Amino acid sequence: MTTPRPETLAKLTPVLTKRWLSPDAWQLRTYERLDGYAALRKALKAHPDDLIQLVKDSGLRGRGGAGFPTGLKWGFIPQGDGKPHYLVVNADEGEPGTCKDLPLMTHDPHSLVEGVIIASYAIRANRAYIYIRGEAVHAARRLRHAVDEAYARGYLGRNILGSGFDLDLVVHSGAGAYICGEETALLDSLEGFRGQPRLRPPFPATHGLYACPTVVNNVGTIASVPYIVLGGADWWKTMGTEKSSGPMIYSLSGRIANPGQYECSMGVTLRELIELAGGMKPGHNLRFWTPGGSSTPLLTADHLDVPLDFEGVAAAGSILGTTATQIFSDQDCPVYATYRWLEFYHHESCGKCTPCREGNYWMVRVYRRILAGQGTHEDLDTLLDTCDNVLGRAFCGLGDGATSPVTSSLKYFKQDYLDYIEGRKTPRLSEKTLVGAH
Repeated sequence: MTTPRPETLAKLTPVLTKRWLSPDAWQLRTYERLDGYAALRKALKAHPDDLIQLVKDSGLRGRGGAGFPTGLKWGFIPQGDGKPHYLVVNADEGEPGTCKDLPLMTHDPHSLVEGVIIASYAIRANRAYIYIRGEAVHAARRLRHAVDEAYARGYLGRNILGSGFDLDLVVHSGAGAYICGEETALLDSLEGFRGQPRLRPPFPATHGLYACPTVVNNVGTIASVPYIVLGGADWWKTMGTEKSSGPMIYSLSGRIANPGQYECSMGVTLRELIELAGGMKPGHNLRFWTPGGSSTPLLTADHLDVPLDFEGVAAAGSILGTTATQIFSDQDCPVYATYRWLEFYHHESCGKCTPCREGNYWMVRVYRRILAGQGTHEDLDTLLDTCDNVLGRAFCGLGDGATSPVTSSLKYFKQDYLDYIEGRKTPRLSEKTLVGAH
């Protein structure tokens, strides 16, 4: 186990996570003792447009994967249109390897609630929803408790803190479908329909929940807002990089000494994160990793010093995504890992579009053949051709994301595929898995 250098420790930025280890951190009394709801009082004295401009000036970008500028998204909401406005928080968090939102909601739910109130005030919404994954029972219980406390203290409901602003907040548990992490499928699910993505345009900014103007933001995005209001845009930009400002929670899992959540300034490298996590496990050497969950292209040990911000990861050929950093060693097989991810995408496909529904179905079967030692060289061409027919042709981005581990693993680890096909590697799957695979 390694000891982090002082310059690496300096990259740790306890902002979003500063209350997590406090006793009873989820309770309102603890939250209020540590600056809780001070930002709300400050925000309610400002004009909503000024809050939107503040978030624009901070450079805050979405923490859910796409990295879209948050203030710009808020500014898309038409004003004076006579329609209800809605804020919806995407707390579905179904991406394999992603686990940064659940601990935030479990340990510090009031930071999300306060962010929801401020964001709703800024976009003139009087009703907000937090859509949380159905399996996240404990986090949902904590959130509902925090909402009840906020109502009792006058932070939610009618005439909040005497400002004349009204807001109702509902915590809605989904049914555990990965597709509901896609914002328009989430909106359909919230309305009581089957969770499937909508055709865009029109976009949620004008035709979202109940066909009204809607902002959909990730948990980490909304939870960042109170800190920006209290500290200001210039303070927020002292962390991170020029185009990727602020801190970020990185979820480290896999072959490292201390897996967990590490909040650092954006632009930290994987080398530094592994150092903070105590190094690789004994006997393991880094071979491949995901920078933002399994739907982001794999990177290798050659990318240890890539800045983990939106621009740096994109320049390396991947996507920052949800900062779910899954770390694999020389004892792990990239072909088998990709197969397991594809099984997930095949199972979770909503079935609305042919490329995703059929493409993942057939790619799983090709992988089973290869891993059972019965693959052919033509299978590799089939995989790439199938990915080409899914990427850019699926109805939503979740279908596109399923191709990322396939194409990137073939790019960096084609020899592993050939070793299975040409008999140099012992098959990982038995022949019984091939039933229906041909």
